[in-house]
Amino acid sequence: MMLPIIHIGPLAIQLPGLLLLAGVWLGTAATDSQAGRLRLSRATLQNLILFGLVSGVLGARLGYAARFLNVYAENPLGLFSLQPATLSPGAGLIAGLLACWVYGQRKRLPFWATADALAPGLAVFSLSTGMAHLASGDAFGAPARVPWAVELWGDMRHPSQIYEILFAGLALMVILEMGRRQTFPGCVSLVWVALASASRLFLEAFRGDSVLLIGGIRSAQILALMTLLAALALMRSLATASSRAASPARGARISDGIECL
Repeated sequence: MMLPIIHIGPLAIQLPGLLLLAGVWLGTAATDSQAGRLRLSRATLQNLILFGLVSGVLGARLGYAARFLNVYAENPLGLFSLQPATLSPGAGLIAGLLACWVYGQRKRLPFWATADALAPGLAVFSLSTGMAHLASGDAFGAPARVPWAVELWGDMRHPSQIYEILFAGLALMVILEMGRRQTFPGCVSLVWVALASASRLFLEAFRGDSVLLIGGIRSAQILALMTLLAALALMRSLATASSRAASPARGARISDGIECL
């Protein structure tokens, strides 16, 4: 299953990193297409994505280095490694979101419209992340004896990376379809959060690298469930507020948005 490096002549290219870069590029293009519909500046959104990415990568690398200070103290140049495995996703996410929040506030970007414009790009990037996991062998599955199990790391396992790709592809199709419809502000982005959380809640049961708490409870599933419930509650709240604020002339259009619930 794994193909971490591809050789093109004398070049040895890390495929997982290449797939992630492709996801960024295609995700930015998907966001650009939504920006026009939502009457947002494409240039401003591109800068938002750039600041978020740079801050996210720096935060992810520093977060990972903080866990292995002794190693990086002996080899500081390791901070410039191109290996995706030497990144801390949680620290990167926090740093990236914080940078986007600060930039969005300075540029007075409407929060929910901006989030809706970014949702297709995030869905594309999630798909590319699953492909990167497949290439690198990360996010591997738990041992299994099902007919479709694959051999990885010395055991037959669930092809969890393929599950991840399938769920991410389904979420992307839903988000692209919703992007063509008239919905209330925040609907598209919250639907993506709900779908991503529901996918993680389900897929985590087949992962072999989960962080377990007392009683064998998977920490990622707890976080995913809390995020899913919060997204659904916020979605209903926004739908209700939009419906109440809408004039009779706009009632039909708002009702289309409520359908996303």
